[in-house]
Amino acid sequence: ADLLTSPILSWAPSTVLALQCLLSGSWRSDTGCRMVVSVLSKDGRFSGSYLPGPAAGNSEILTSPLEGSQQDARLVPHPTFSFIVHWQLRDSDTTRTTAFLGQCYTGTNGEETLHALWLLREAADSPAEDWKATRVGTSIFTRIK
Repeated sequence: ADLLTSPILSWAPSTVLALQCLLSGSWRSDTGCRMVVSVLSKDGRFSGSYLPGPAAGNSEILTSPLEGSQQDARLVPHPTFSFIVHWQLRDSDTTRTTAFLGQCYTGTNGEETLHALWLLREAADSPAEDWKATRVGTSIFTRIK
C-alpha cells in the first residue's frame, strides 16, 4: 500500500488523514530557540540547524548544526525522536554538545508539540571538573506555521 491508501492513515476509502508529527520544518522552543529540520530520509534520519533564542542573551552561540532520527510517523501516532546539536561558538575554545530525546504529540486542535529532555555537555578541563560539565533540562517545541 502506498502512503495515501495505507490503512493506518485512512478512516474510510474517501477520508484520508494528514500525516502529522513529521519533524521536517521549523519549530520554536519554549525559550524562543528556533530549530529548522530538513526533509526526513526514508529511514527517519534528518539534519538541520538550531538557532539560539532570546534566553541565550547576548550570546556567543551561533546557528549550529543538528542531526538526528525519528521513529516512523506512519507506524505510530506519537513518534519518538533524538537529535544532537554541536554548538558553534563565537571566539571560544569551549566545546558544547547537547543531546535531545523526546516524543511528538498532536493535541485535539491538531497542534503538534515536541516534548524533549536534553543533556548539555561542556568540555571539562580535568576529571576534577567533570561533576559540573553536564546540565539536564526539558524543552517543548511547537511548529512554526
